[in-house]
Amino acid sequence: MAKSTKSDKTKSGKTKAANPAPSPAPGDGAPSIDIGISATDRKTIAEGLSRFLADSYTLYLKTHNFHWNVTGPMFNSLHVMFETQYTEQWTALDEIAERIRALGYNAPGSYAEFVRLSSIPEEPGLTDAADWREMVRQLVVGNEAVCRTARKVLDQADDVDDAPTEDLLTQRLQTHEKYAWMLRSLLQ
Repeated sequence: MAKSTKSDKTKSGKTKAANPAPSPAPGDGAPSIDIGISATDRKTIAEGLSRFLADSYTLYLKTHNFHWNVTGPMFNSLHVMFETQYTEQWTALDEIAERIRALGYNAPGSYAEFVRLSSIPEEPGLTDAADWREMVRQLVVGNEAVCRTARKVLDQADDVDDAPTEDLLTQRLQTHEKYAWMLRSLLQ
């Protein structure tokens, strides 16, 4: 099982791991999955990708929120930049979920699951909207968190020669590192 992170803890402090359901379910008549990666390794990678999907979705939602609510002298530049980023992120979410499915597990898909699995805190939203500098700072931190999660799963995928997952994560790392750099540059 993948290493526990603080985002896997319930309010009582108990660890709640990403535990995706297998698909196809045992005994449903579909042939078992035989793609050259053991069932244990596929489950470990699917658990990691579930955390990565949760981080990616939370960052997408935060970026979209900031696009809607940014104000101030940087409005136009940030409104356009945030839209470009959340649009690209939205497309990537589907690729991540489909990789989890290709490994034989159901992808998380509810706010409750994403909150439980993500290492990125939610933004309070309209009632307590951040100023543009804080929005940019949070997106730098969020993109870097996505990178850290991706690297953990990339190491797992590399250990078992899961090239499609490695490729997906390498592309996502390149994108999120670039976003973090571009956003950080606005604050320097």
